[in-house]
Amino acid sequence: MEAAVARALDAQVAGCAAAHQRLLAGIAGLTNDDCRAPSALSGWSRGHVLTHLARNAESHTRMFEAATRGEESEQYPGGKLVRDNEIQAGAQRSANELIADVRVSIYTLEAAWAGASAMTWDGFGIKSHSDNSRVAIPDLVLMRWCETEVHHADLVIGYSWSNWDPLFVRYDLDRQVMAWKARKPMGLTTLPNSLQQLPPNQRLAWFYNRITVDGVPPADPY
Repeated sequence: MEAAVARALDAQVAGCAAAHQRLLAGIAGLTNDDCRAPSALSGWSRGHVLTHLARNAESHTRMFEAATRGEESEQYPGGKLVRDNEIQAGAQRSANELIADVRVSIYTLEAAWAGASAMTWDGFGIKSHSDNSRVAIPDLVLMRWCETEVHHADLVIGYSWSNWDPLFVRYDLDRQVMAWKARKPMGLTTLPNSLQQLPPNQRLAWFYNRITVDGVPPADPY
């Protein structure tokens, strides 16, 4: 692994671990009623979001452990339907159960990071819930950081896109802009000026359809 890539990866691991701690602190006092209340995501309660965060962490652990064995694993065996059913089934649990699930899944994932070998970091997983594309194992860390920051805000518990870690925003905004440009026809790959003038956190929130910008169509779903 190149030195610059390794430094970025170290920063992302540290940043995601810190985001995990902010999330755990934020959800520690949730009650059963709090978990039944709506999140910022249409049709999802806070219980749905918490279950998704736990299952997502497990899915990353699954891919890390497979890569350590020299294998490639589906992120969600059975695909999107199984993933969605697991979220639905887990959403009605008690607050204590939901919080414990998130905590255990986080520490299991962080243990997989710590136990990763050089072969692990050279490996790939399979995004079976979306397009079945291969994803490089190092890319999973920023992806998990994204899940943690964005869905922490979706819980509506006093943490919003304006609180997102600036380093996360810098890394992920670069990723989102590159993906956005790749989907556009040649010659139409410059972000609208109204977006470029937004502060970075606000611009990234637009990419995730967490805000709208006058005169600019919604971003493509991520």
